[in-house]
Amino acid sequence: MAHGHDHGGRRFERPSARPPGVRPLGAPGQNGVDYEHRVDFDRLRSYRLERAKAALEASECGAFLLFDFYNIRYTTQTWIGGALGDKMIRYALLMRGKDPILWDFGSAVRHHKLYSDWVPEENYRAGFLGFRGAVAPEGAGLMRDAVAEIKSLLMAEGLADAPIGLDIVEPPFLFELERQGLRVADAQQHMLDARVIKSQDEIMLLNQAAAMVDGVYQDIAEALKPGVRENEIVALANKRLYEYGSDQVEAINAISGERCNPHPHNFTDRIIRPGDQAFFDIIHSFNGYRTCYYRTFGVGWATESQRDAYKQAREWMDSALDALRPGVGTDQVAAVLPKAEDFGFENELSAFGLQFAHGLGLGLHERPIISRLNSMKDPVELKPGMVFAMETYCPASDGTSAARIEEEVVVTDYGIEVLTKFPAQDLFVANQY
Repeated sequence: MAHGHDHGGRRFERPSARPPGVRPLGAPGQNGVDYEHRVDFDRLRSYRLERAKAALEASECGAFLLFDFYNIRYTTQTWIGGALGDKMIRYALLMRGKDPILWDFGSAVRHHKLYSDWVPEENYRAGFLGFRGAVAPEGAGLMRDAVAEIKSLLMAEGLADAPIGLDIVEPPFLFELERQGLRVADAQQHMLDARVIKSQDEIMLLNQAAAMVDGVYQDIAEALKPGVRENEIVALANKRLYEYGSDQVEAINAISGERCNPHPHNFTDRIIRPGDQAFFDIIHSFNGYRTCYYRTFGVGWATESQRDAYKQAREWMDSALDALRPGVGTDQVAAVLPKAEDFGFENELSAFGLQFAHGLGLGLHERPIISRLNSMKDPVELKPGMVFAMETYCPASDGTSAARIEEEVVVTDYGIEVLTKFPAQDLFVANQY
């Protein structure tokens, strides 16, 4: 349920469709204990691999070759840190009827063999493709040799004549696959389909990640005073998240005052002033599972224009949440969102990302994506187990302020549950004068 605050101490709750006797979604402690059911990581790993294998079986491909960091984690249950996440040197091969094979960075392979025994030891292999061109493809022959090894594995299983599915790839690697006679297909669509329905363990991790941000917003509300800078709020949030146990703070937006409109999606060293409207987006992951969680504040006091903008953003949010239920098409949800022209944009492409929803999981932007830009032409049916973040934005009539709200929701058999709990039904004025 989403909560709000009316600045007089009363709290509001959106009514839940939860049937009597059905417990709300839990966000238990993060440690393993013997006296409560918490995240079962063995069950989580089995669920993810079986979903990936089923997606492969349902495709035209003989194998998936995965470079997307999140697809690699989903299939091999390994993680080595964000610094190497965009370097395109880790890759995994999932062949029909076989365990995944992972080529990884240097000593990480030895670590996997010692501590990650759910993949056969011989399937962990050292790999390196050149740090996105820092080692020229035509020089050391790293890509040539890697493709030759992959092709030999496919031939041994009788799969070399079937397409090999790729999610993302460097052009030289793609050219090498084609040069060695392998046919390429798109695996990303199949993998995103696999990842769209979250298990009970994934939902619990997403809820735990959101609970961490609930606490960070309390810290922000207390620190949000004239004189503090946007970057200091970002530093505070990073510190608290890592203290809570976050494994990656992907990004934090901190936007205040005249920077609120248009929304720049960043932070600066701007000094926050009395009467500013300020909004923040906290994007981090706990055991890989992410948040995207906006909240808007008034600083000390708020103007009528700022309150009106917030009220409109909240009305748009509540209309969207009311439309969410299993069996509904994403086009039906998008239809209740405001049109681009309603908040000062010339078309849906120029306004994209301000009134929309995106899936959450191991990746920040998964399925479903709900917006007027894409959902009217290509609707998707909402199903239990989908988790996504709904976002609204409303510029204020003063020309500079704006309100931004985001709620993370789980689609259930009976409707939705909202994971984001920090007060958001009315504009929260921090350190009110």
